[in-house]
Amino acid sequence: MAAAPPPGAVRPGGRTARVREAVLQAAGDALAERGFEALDLAEIARVAGVGKTTVYRRWGTSGALAADLLDDMAQGSLPRSRTGSVERDLRDNARLVVKTLTDPRQGRLFKALIAASLCNEEAAQALHRFYAVRIDEWAGCVTDAVERGELPAGTDPRRVIAAVSAPLYYALLNTGEPLDDAAADRAAAGALAAARAGVA
Repeated sequence: MAAAPPPGAVRPGGRTARVREAVLQAAGDALAERGFEALDLAEIARVAGVGKTTVYRRWGTSGALAADLLDDMAQGSLPRSRTGSVERDLRDNARLVVKTLTDPRQGRLFKALIAASLCNEEAAQALHRFYAVRIDEWAGCVTDAVERGELPAGTDPRRVIAAVSAPLYYALLNTGEPLDDAAADRAAAGALAAARAGVA
């Protein structure tokens, strides 16, 4: 007998899709407002207007619910830029990261999910998948740049994209420095300079 796919691996239709959407919305709100400790499945079921048994049967644990939320966010994220310029593409990437992290709901939600990943293995694995999906999506900007001769052959696309967002997450979680377009542009410029120098 084949193993069932993990939560979020298949997008169901009809009532099942509506139930999942309602539960994930309630879970995201709870995480953004009160953190991972607020992710009580019974309370999420109540807020979502869904039977408690359904929520426990489908997700089972708070970690699995957080993981499904992250998988859904990865699938629904915006596609990469295709401006024809690696400088503009990386700047667009950095500004999208800043826009997400400074959004009143999304910023708090990401902080809660990152905190959850430190104490819950399911959430940690889902966070790794989320960033892998997003980095892979934007890595094409670097691959295209190498083909156009803008960056050295052998440049690692994933390393460049990770270098764009790293200082922005560091500011969010560690230094508290302002996250704005100027910060985004500096992050993109730093990653681009390193890529042009062959560091990546």
